[in-house]
Amino acid sequence: MPEYVAELREAVREAVPLLREMDETRSRLRPGPGKWCPREIIGHLIDSASNNHQRFVRAQFQEDLVFSGYEQDAWVSLQRYRDAPWEDLIALWSSFNLHIARLMDFVPKDERNRARARHNLDELAWNPVPRDEPATLDYFMRDYVAHLKHHLAQIGIGTD
Repeated sequence: MPEYVAELREAVREAVPLLREMDETRSRLRPGPGKWCPREIIGHLIDSASNNHQRFVRAQFQEDLVFSGYEQDAWVSLQRYRDAPWEDLIALWSSFNLHIARLMDFVPKDERNRARARHNLDELAWNPVPRDEPATLDYFMRDYVAHLKHHLAQIGIGTD
């Protein structure tokens, strides 16, 4: 099993009780103008899970790592995560990420490590890969977990 699969499962396991302890006021509190509150951060991570789940599956059927992006701020705003039931957000986020960990775990090593010359991880990855360098699905999945942990650290859960 890739280490990032265990990291993802552990991040979810540790985060869920801490998120559930967060009261309604704190979960809606924005740290500053233009910043997301914890509910919106978890909502963004749900959107990230939704988009990346499809990418991780599709990558196994195509020769490149070229995928559509999405307007993150618009998605968060449109779905009104700040007003969504907190427990529902936590449940969806945790279940979706445990499913992604399962998917990551059964992608064959050769498929994960296959170098792809064509990609747009210079645009999509949290830690971009230059367009003129090959990229792997393994890198993209590892990057997904790092992105998730970064956002959890923003709301005081785990470390970045």
